[in-house]
Amino acid sequence: MRTAIISGGNGGLGRAMAQLLEARGWHCVLMDINTTGLEASPSRTPVTVDLTDAKALHIAAKQIIASRPSIDLVIYNAGVSQIGPFADTDAASHRRVFEINYFAAVEMTRAFLHPIRKSRGTHLAISSVAGFAPLHGRTAYAASKHALQGFFTSLRSEEAAFGVYCLIAAPSFVATNIANPDQTEDGIQRPGSASDGVDYMTPESAANIILQGLEKRRDFTPVGRIAKISSLLMRASPKLYQRAMRKKISGKSVKK
Repeated sequence: MRTAIISGGNGGLGRAMAQLLEARGWHCVLMDINTTGLEASPSRTPVTVDLTDAKALHIAAKQIIASRPSIDLVIYNAGVSQIGPFADTDAASHRRVFEINYFAAVEMTRAFLHPIRKSRGTHLAISSVAGFAPLHGRTAYAASKHALQGFFTSLRSEEAAFGVYCLIAAPSFVATNIANPDQTEDGIQRPGSASDGVDYMTPESAANIILQGLEKRRDFTPVGRIAKISSLLMRASPKLYQRAMRKKISGKSVKK
């Protein structure tokens, strides 16, 4: 039985991807800071860990590696958003977004690098439209997702010699926490909880597209209608994308 590691495994998208993988015969290890509601089963292992705690992350990774015959897929899904003008945020909150969205993923990659090489497996990073395009009111979030994509696209060339794939999926707005934003004072909130989102997808539909991209070994998979349009528009005219995005997200007209 192949093993998939999913960070942010207790979120809506994490659960949806796990359910699809388990239905296809995978064993899923769901890593999250809170695993309440996740039950261990022959096809599922919940692991409670703060991914921003490097020491705790490596201890958990060693235990997982020792308990499974192979590690075949790591999905870097854990993340937070931060909504608000840059002028209203501070350096500490900006760094916090990076700790969760970027540095935790990098350290997790380090922890599972050799097992993935051994299985000739796959790293799958869950980025965002904000990973390749600007997004109004989300400077820290967009920057962290740009960094995530830069890391994995660069790692791709290094790991190819070991038969390893580094894939990226970029969803648009996925409705995972609309009624439960759990926002902190600095604007950091759970993903999928923004009230200004456009054309929301269900976690199940997003997970299905992501796993289709995984099966076809696509280097980059835009997930959802908005992601596909944004990807095309950014390549054709970044300025036009910027104007359209600002008008749609901020609700303000944009001067030419």
